[in-house]
Amino acid sequence: MSTICVKNDENGIRTLYAGDKPFFCRAGEIHNSSASDPEYMKKHVWPNLRGLHMNSVIAPVYFEMIEETEGSYDFTSVDELILGARGEGLKLIILWFGLWKNAESMYVPGWMKKDPETYFRAEKAGGVRMTTVSPLCDAAVEKDALAFSALLRHIREFDEEEQTVIMIQVENEIGLLGTDRDYSPAAEKAFSEAVPQKVAEIAGKTGTWSEVFGEDAGENFMAFYFALAVERIASCGKKEYDLPCYANAWLRQYPWFPGSYPSGGPVETTQAIWRSTAPSLFAFAPDIYVPYCADVMDTYASKENPLFIPEIRKDAVTASYALYAFCEKNAIGYSPFGIEELALDPSEVDKPPMEVMIALNIDPSAFDISDSKDYLAAVYQLMEEMEPLYLKLRGTDHLKAFVRHGENDNGTYLRFTDYDLTVSYAPRQTAKPLGSGVVIELAPDTFLIAGMSCSMEFRVKSGCTAQADILRLEEGSLKGGEWKPGRILNGDEKMSLSFGPMVKMLRIKLYQF
Repeated sequence: MSTICVKNDENGIRTLYAGDKPFFCRAGEIHNSSASDPEYMKKHVWPNLRGLHMNSVIAPVYFEMIEETEGSYDFTSVDELILGARGEGLKLIILWFGLWKNAESMYVPGWMKKDPETYFRAEKAGGVRMTTVSPLCDAAVEKDALAFSALLRHIREFDEEEQTVIMIQVENEIGLLGTDRDYSPAAEKAFSEAVPQKVAEIAGKTGTWSEVFGEDAGENFMAFYFALAVERIASCGKKEYDLPCYANAWLRQYPWFPGSYPSGGPVETTQAIWRSTAPSLFAFAPDIYVPYCADVMDTYASKENPLFIPEIRKDAVTASYALYAFCEKNAIGYSPFGIEELALDPSEVDKPPMEVMIALNIDPSAFDISDSKDYLAAVYQLMEEMEPLYLKLRGTDHLKAFVRHGENDNGTYLRFTDYDLTVSYAPRQTAKPLGSGVVIELAPDTFLIAGMSCSMEFRVKSGCTAQADILRLEEGSLKGGEWKPGRILNGDEKMSLSFGPMVKMLRIKLYQF
């Protein structure tokens, strides 16, 4: 039986393998409640994903449905979800909505919600109980671990041969909102004690949480206990079926204090604690709805943390960010949220109330789906067609990608073997992709170039007295990594290497005179 795992590829890049081959998730995440009803999925979700050139879908399964009766598990909804993905030829990434979802405990079973003494809640200073189960509640974590283990065991029995399910997200946007930490009696006792040895080693200091972390003590304290709980849950599940597991993060963002975003989640400032405490997770994945998506990708992508984006804005700019994520940041996967809505008329899409978007620091334009489906489908198709070349050249100086990072970012400058390249970004337009693209150096004088909303100009190296010019310029496309030429462009049509909002690819051969 082939394995599903995350490991280094030939270029030393952390990569998801499914069926013993690299697998890049051209994905989309469905809405939170869609998977609770198979009939709804058949009518309103599966048909809407067709034509996007997706190869995978991200969908939740629910603690409250799986264990509606304590100690009794029902996996009917899980089986329907797996069968639905198989029917569409898609791989499935499962979100485990267990103890925590968006910094609350809204998906735990009713019997757990109605017993707050056994399954005690986190508390704010002054003893105000929250809707979030405390990660220091051993009884609750044990119940989650048992249910998660039963889920993974069932998936192995039901799906190991087909390998439809390729990854699991453990919980969702963990942390506490409205407080820096848990002030319940159990938490107060733990907070007053010395930090664990591995945390002291990370901080380079011993003492209590306050002595070691000062004003940041609350957030680091919560990071450790949430990570400890998630490790217990994930490691129990992986004993049943060793699928890659990750945790996602609500971003650390304005107004920046812990509790304005979920305190204790795996944001960039707490990842060292999370990585040490929860080794069963292969990545910490950002959910991105802010205007500065590329900056977030730059922050979260590293050798220690392969980039996986389970949620991101779904407006037209998402196509630009998808190209950048895969080609520049070696992303394992990319997934706009509410993907089933891209097939709808923009007027049919429900958007969060403005006060909610303001409170959560969400860019309202993130929900404008005008023409987004066509732009994203074209980029996903391009990634599919260029995969053999991509696998060969990614991580080398022969493949480089770019995207506009902000309003004051006018372009970029790329260096190759014999030529350099100036890229200029087109002005930002409503409901259009941002300036972005990828450049593949096939030989010192030959390139494949693809772009959106930008223009390019090749130059000779600084100090060279010759000039650069185009010997041959072709339209065309990649099929199985091989270039299939179309029109040869000449005369006025090769005076400028300009790209409109829809991604296109050209092959260019240069010479010097």
